[in-house]
Amino acid sequence: MAKIAPQLPIEVDSETGVWTSDALPMLYVPRHFFVNNHIGIEEVLGADAYAEILYKAGYKSAWHWCEKEAECHGLEGVAVFEHYMKRLSQRGWGLFEIQDIDLDKGTCSVKLKHSAFVYVYGKVGRKVDYMFTGWFAGAMDQILAARGSKIRTVAEQVYGGSEEGHEDGLFVTKPL
Repeated sequence: MAKIAPQLPIEVDSETGVWTSDALPMLYVPRHFFVNNHIGIEEVLGADAYAEILYKAGYKSAWHWCEKEAECHGLEGVAVFEHYMKRLSQRGWGLFEIQDIDLDKGTCSVKLKHSAFVYVYGKVGRKVDYMFTGWFAGAMDQILAARGSKIRTVAEQVYGGSEEGHEDGLFVTKPL
Protein backbone atom coordinates (compact mmCIF):
# COMPACT_ATOMS: atom_id res chain seq x y z
CA MET A 1 0.00 0.00 0.00
CA ALA A 2 1.44 3.33 -1.09
CA LYS A 3 0.94 6.38 1.09
CA ILE A 4 0.06 9.76 -0.41
CA ALA A 5 -0.16 13.27 0.95
CA PRO A 6 -3.66 14.61 1.67
CA GLN A 7 -5.42 15.72 -1.51
CA LEU A 8 -7.62 18.13 0.39
CA PRO A 9 -6.74 21.83 0.50
CA ILE A 10 -6.25 22.91 4.11
CA GLU A 11 -5.67 26.43 5.39
CA VAL A 12 -5.08 27.25 9.05
CA ASP A 13 -5.87 30.71 10.43
CA SER A 14 -2.71 31.81 12.24
CA GLU A 15 -4.69 33.86 14.78
CA THR A 16 -7.50 31.43 15.64
CA GLY A 17 -6.10 28.02 14.67
CA VAL A 18 -9.29 27.30 12.68
CA TRP A 19 -8.76 24.83 9.84
CA THR A 20 -10.60 25.52 6.58
CA SER A 21 -11.02 23.34 3.49
CA ASP A 22 -12.53 25.03 0.50
CA ALA A 23 -15.39 27.12 1.86
CA LEU A 24 -15.92 25.55 5.29
CA PRO A 25 -14.24 25.37 8.70
CA MET A 26 -13.14 21.85 9.65
CA LEU A 27 -12.02 19.84 12.64
CA TYR A 28 -9.16 17.37 12.51
CA VAL A 29 -9.53 14.63 15.13
CA PRO A 30 -8.13 11.10 15.53
CA ARG A 31 -10.44 8.35 14.21
CA HIS A 32 -10.39 6.48 17.53
CA PHE A 33 -11.55 9.62 19.35
CA PHE A 34 -14.48 10.17 17.01
CA VAL A 35 -15.58 6.53 16.80
CA ASN A 36 -15.20 5.97 20.56
CA ASN A 37 -17.49 8.95 21.18
CA HIS A 38 -19.92 7.53 18.63
CA ILE A 39 -19.89 4.13 20.37
CA GLY A 40 -20.39 5.75 23.78
CA ILE A 41 -23.46 7.67 22.62
CA GLU A 42 -24.83 4.58 20.85
CA GLU A 43 -24.49 2.57 24.08
CA VAL A 44 -26.61 5.11 25.98
CA LEU A 45 -29.24 5.92 23.35
CA GLY A 46 -29.32 2.68 21.36
CA ALA A 47 -28.33 2.39 17.72
CA ASP A 48 -31.82 3.08 16.31
CA ALA A 49 -32.40 6.27 18.30
CA TYR A 50 -28.89 7.50 17.59
CA ALA A 51 -29.27 6.72 13.87
CA GLU A 52 -32.44 8.85 13.73
CA ILE A 53 -30.67 11.80 15.38
CA LEU A 54 -27.67 11.47 13.08
CA TYR A 55 -29.86 11.18 9.99
CA LYS A 56 -31.46 14.56 10.66
CA ALA A 57 -28.19 16.24 11.63
CA GLY A 58 -26.33 14.69 8.70
CA TYR A 59 -29.06 15.73 6.27
CA LYS A 60 -28.81 19.34 7.44
CA SER A 61 -25.01 19.33 7.33
CA ALA A 62 -24.86 17.80 3.84
CA TRP A 63 -27.34 20.38 2.53
CA HIS A 64 -25.21 23.20 3.99
CA TRP A 65 -21.93 21.69 2.74
CA CYS A 66 -23.22 21.18 -0.81
CA GLU A 67 -24.69 24.68 -0.93
CA LYS A 68 -21.43 26.31 0.21
CA GLU A 69 -19.18 24.15 -1.96
CA ALA A 70 -21.36 24.71 -5.04
CA GLU A 71 -21.03 28.47 -4.48
CA CYS A 72 -17.29 28.27 -3.79
CA HIS A 73 -16.43 26.19 -6.86
CA GLY A 74 -19.22 27.19 -9.27
CA LEU A 75 -20.59 23.64 -9.34
CA GLU A 76 -24.11 22.45 -10.06
CA GLY A 77 -26.05 19.24 -10.48
CA VAL A 78 -24.24 15.92 -10.44
CA ALA A 79 -20.88 17.74 -10.20
CA VAL A 80 -21.82 18.88 -6.67
CA PHE A 81 -22.58 15.31 -5.59
CA GLU A 82 -19.37 14.02 -7.18
CA HIS A 83 -17.37 16.72 -5.39
CA TYR A 84 -19.06 15.83 -2.08
CA MET A 85 -18.23 12.12 -2.44
CA LYS A 86 -14.66 13.01 -3.40
CA ARG A 87 -14.18 15.26 -0.36
CA LEU A 88 -15.73 12.71 2.02
CA SER A 89 -13.34 10.11 0.66
CA GLN A 90 -10.37 12.46 1.01
CA ARG A 91 -11.23 13.16 4.66
CA GLY A 92 -10.84 9.57 5.83
CA TRP A 93 -14.44 8.43 6.37
CA GLY A 94 -13.99 5.71 3.76
CA LEU A 95 -14.04 5.58 -0.02
CA PHE A 96 -17.42 6.64 -1.41
CA GLU A 97 -18.08 5.44 -4.96
CA ILE A 98 -21.14 6.64 -6.85
CA GLN A 99 -22.75 3.62 -8.50
CA ASP A 100 -25.48 5.61 -10.20
CA ILE A 101 -27.22 8.95 -9.90
CA ASP A 102 -30.29 10.30 -11.71
CA LEU A 103 -31.39 13.78 -10.67
CA ASP A 104 -34.51 13.63 -12.84
CA LYS A 105 -35.70 10.61 -10.84
CA GLY A 106 -34.17 11.71 -7.50
CA THR A 107 -32.20 8.49 -7.11
CA CYS A 108 -28.64 7.48 -6.44
CA SER A 109 -26.67 4.62 -4.99
CA VAL A 110 -23.27 4.87 -3.35
CA LYS A 111 -20.87 2.10 -2.38
CA LEU A 112 -18.72 2.65 0.70
CA LYS A 113 -15.37 0.87 0.92
CA HIS A 114 -12.95 0.98 3.87
CA SER A 115 -15.41 2.59 6.29
CA ALA A 116 -13.81 4.24 9.32
CA PHE A 117 -16.57 2.69 11.44
CA VAL A 118 -16.08 -0.83 10.10
CA TYR A 119 -12.35 -0.58 10.81
CA VAL A 120 -13.15 -0.03 14.49
CA TYR A 121 -16.32 -2.14 14.95
CA GLY A 122 -15.31 -5.05 12.73
CA LYS A 123 -17.87 -7.72 11.76
CA VAL A 124 -20.67 -7.21 14.28
CA GLY A 125 -23.64 -8.49 12.27
CA ARG A 126 -25.38 -5.12 11.93
CA LYS A 127 -24.97 -1.83 10.09
CA VAL A 128 -22.60 0.58 11.83
CA ASP A 129 -22.25 3.25 9.11
CA TYR A 130 -25.63 4.83 9.80
CA MET A 131 -24.05 8.23 10.47
CA PHE A 132 -23.62 8.64 6.72
CA THR A 133 -27.19 7.86 5.66
CA GLY A 134 -28.70 11.33 6.02
CA TRP A 135 -25.76 12.81 4.15
CA PHE A 136 -26.93 11.30 0.86
CA ALA A 137 -30.50 12.60 1.11
CA GLY A 138 -29.32 16.03 2.29
CA ALA A 139 -26.90 16.31 -0.61
CA MET A 140 -29.44 15.11 -3.17
CA ASP A 141 -32.16 17.42 -1.85
CA GLN A 142 -29.91 20.49 -1.90
CA ILE A 143 -28.86 19.74 -5.46
CA LEU A 144 -32.46 19.08 -6.50
CA ALA A 145 -33.70 22.29 -4.84
CA ALA A 146 -30.93 24.32 -6.50
CA ARG A 147 -32.12 23.16 -9.91
CA GLY A 148 -35.77 23.95 -9.08
CA SER A 149 -36.95 20.38 -8.56
CA LYS A 150 -39.75 19.67 -6.08
CA ILE A 151 -38.48 16.10 -5.55
CA ARG A 152 -37.28 15.34 -2.02
CA THR A 153 -35.57 12.12 -1.07
CA VAL A 154 -34.94 9.61 1.66
CA ALA A 155 -31.79 7.53 2.01
CA GLU A 156 -31.22 4.10 3.50
CA GLN A 157 -28.29 1.80 4.02
CA VAL A 158 -28.97 -1.50 2.27
CA TYR A 159 -26.03 -3.35 3.82
CA GLY A 160 -22.72 -2.64 5.50
CA GLY A 161 -19.21 -4.02 5.58
CA SER A 162 -19.77 -4.84 9.25
CA GLU A 163 -22.33 -7.50 8.25
CA GLU A 164 -21.48 -11.07 7.27
CA GLY A 165 -21.30 -11.60 3.53
CA HIS A 166 -20.40 -7.98 2.75
CA GLU A 167 -17.05 -6.26 2.45
CA ASP A 168 -18.51 -2.87 1.53
CA GLY A 169 -21.56 -0.79 2.35
CA LEU A 170 -24.33 0.28 -0.01
CA PHE A 171 -26.58 3.31 0.39
CA VAL A 172 -29.54 4.16 -1.84
CA THR A 173 -31.50 7.37 -2.12
CA LYS A 174 -34.99 7.53 -3.60
CA PRO A 175 -37.91 9.99 -3.72
CA LEU A 176 -40.17 10.33 -0.68
